Amino acid sequence: MLARAALAAFIALAPVAHSRVVSADPVDTTPHVLDGIVNSIALVDGTVVVGGSFTEVADSARSFSVTRDNLFAYDLATGRILPDFAPQVDGTVYGLTAGDDGTVYVGGDFPEINGWPAKALARLRLLNGSLVAAFEPGIAGGMVTTLARRGSQLYAGGEFTKPRTALARLDATTGAADPLFTIKPGSPLTPRTRVHAIAATPDRLVVDGSFTTLDGKPRHQLGVIDISRPTPTVAPWRTATYTTACKPEFPYYVRGLDVSPDGSYFVVVTTGGPLGSKRMCDTATRFETLTRSENVKPTWINHTGGDSLYSVSVTGAAVYVGGHLRWLDNPGGRDSAGPGAVPREGIGAIHPRTGKALSWNPGRTRGIGIKAFLAHPGGLLVGSDTTRLGGEYHARIGMFPLP
Repeated sequence: MLARAALAAFIALAPVAHSRVVSADPVDTTPHVLDGIVNSIALVDGTVVVGGSFTEVADSARSFSVTRDNLFAYDLATGRILPDFAPQVDGTVYGLTAGDDGTVYVGGDFPEINGWPAKALARLRLLNGSLVAAFEPGIAGGMVTTLARRGSQLYAGGEFTKPRTALARLDATTGAADPLFTIKPGSPLTPRTRVHAIAATPDRLVVDGSFTTLDGKPRHQLGVIDISRPTPTVAPWRTATYTTACKPEFPYYVRGLDVSPDGSYFVVVTTGGPLGSKRMCDTATRFETLTRSENVKPTWINHTGGDSLYSVSVTGAAVYVGGHLRWLDNPGGRDSAGPGAVPREGIGAIHPRTGKALSWNPGRTRGIGIKAFLAHPGGLLVGSDTTRLGGEYHARIGMFPLP
């Protein structure tokens, strides 16, 4: 049985449950990122932290702008940009997650922050953007692409080679690698092993990426790790869903991943190219987390018909998907609208049980696509590379409130 302290820590950091679908009308208080792309969003108490690749941020009224090096923060309620949180991050930010005591963990492809060595992963104070010196993760050999925190444990995925290959569990205070977590992704479809996305429940860690094995066991681009005991093991959960290749330029094609608020299921989104409904390219797919099988089948699959999906947020009321999609419910499409296709420009919502598109349809300029969602008790934050969201100007960051 999960200890009470661990359960409480998970509840504090768990995916947020919504009882209804968010409004299609974005709030007017969010700031604007004036260039580049937003890759990740975290919420620390009432502060939104935004990371990506950008250099300039403006207030919601566009009355002034400030320089920010790939990372900034603002007040969720008012949209006020935090003036004293302006760390100099020397490279792209890909992953963020909340820390205790007004801090945030920052992962990406950078050698230093504020002129100090901080390879790929650091912990920063929101008060002034300074490094928490006691956190020393020892990441080396490549970038951090994704982060998930569960109480005193911080999970990191990416392309690094130290302290583990592509996937590590760290002490959230010191950054020390947990010697009991030795799960190794292997036999990659790319030159470097990459863990692209991770999500944690109280007893499972779901991971996707370019690997085809976990600890030598076949797990093609997607796997589940049992973290219910001190020494994690690869769970008896295996699917052949992503063994079929997509276009050659996408040797691996899994992208975003999110678990349901109760941890019972998760949804994976993919890229891959317009190759028809017999392949899993450009899809959103639900799986049940606790299924014990060597041949787990999807609960449902929703095809875009040839457009990439990069991010997903599961709230219980909806499965929000983002990319540069033009349609949902489009298994017959090949870069076109097939029979029954539902138009959805850049963003959409899927019914969690049926797997069919919901009527929610705010639209956004497609661009590369949405790279970040974050559900919170008041709504859904969205990060991308374009400036129109819900028919309004919202440059690269916006929020749909709960009605």
